[in-house]
Amino acid sequence: MAARQGEPGYFADDSMIRRVMSKRAVGLTYGVRALVIGAVHPLLFVGTSENTAHRATPYTRLAITGAMFEAVFLGSKAEADRALAFTRRKHAPVVGALPEDAGAHHPAGTAYSANDPHLMFMTMAFTFDSAEAMYDRLVRELTPTEREDLYQDYVRWGELFGMPRTAAPADYPAFREYFDGYLGSGELFLTDEARLVGSYLAGVRKPYRMNPPAQQVGAALYSLVQGSLPERIKQLYGIDWSFADELAYRTLCRSLRTAHRTRPLAPRVFTGALAGPSTPSYQLLAKRERQFVRAGKPSMPGVDPRNWVERNSA
Repeated sequence: MAARQGEPGYFADDSMIRRVMSKRAVGLTYGVRALVIGAVHPLLFVGTSENTAHRATPYTRLAITGAMFEAVFLGSKAEADRALAFTRRKHAPVVGALPEDAGAHHPAGTAYSANDPHLMFMTMAFTFDSAEAMYDRLVRELTPTEREDLYQDYVRWGELFGMPRTAAPADYPAFREYFDGYLGSGELFLTDEARLVGSYLAGVRKPYRMNPPAQQVGAALYSLVQGSLPERIKQLYGIDWSFADELAYRTLCRSLRTAHRTRPLAPRVFTGALAGPSTPSYQLLAKRERQFVRAGKPSMPGVDPRNWVERNSA
């Protein structure tokens, strides 16, 4: 998805957010990484899981969310406006409170709302941090100026979804100080469901054996996601990251960075595969999930498709 000539989007073609999010290596990994890390925020995780129609089909939800985000990143204003309107309709009824304690900082009864300015910012923060991290690792390291420009583009992106500008730190250094401090704080907490879902998304748990080449592709994606996680997040999920894992991860990252270097003699089909929308790939993942569900196989075994009220009134 990209704005066609004569149909400008909210971001210019040479904006950092388009340059970063049009890279498929970023588009195919940042969303999963953001969900895995974001699951440590109980209000975001519980608020989403308790109010989604896709609790039993999380990859379908990921595909829908990815398409909405990508429409705003890369699409025309008309495409972005449709995605923004859809998101506002879905978020309007998302209001509630934690049904159970979720760590010392989030006792039962703590309120959440999809329109809470701070929760909007945290959603943007997890998304931005993951896009930045995957671009640095899989494409090339951003310069300080590019990093600041990308951050400001993401703040604007958050504003389009309704986040007040004042909810975000003023610049990238202030963001980094806040976000890194948050990741090192005692606020992080994984509910049992969050740990289970995040473990599936990161590939720590694998529900079903895949056949080649899907098995190799999946293993590579899992390696990229797990390897990019901060150490604190790995610890919370109990990820046993070995020297061999790190070596394989670094080798894969190096190979992808090399592939992104300019090569005038490279076939156009090869260079074209490195950039473009990632929504079609997410849609294939959602299609595979629906096939499993139709066959009576849960997408993530052990995850109860009912919300808290349904589970406790049965």
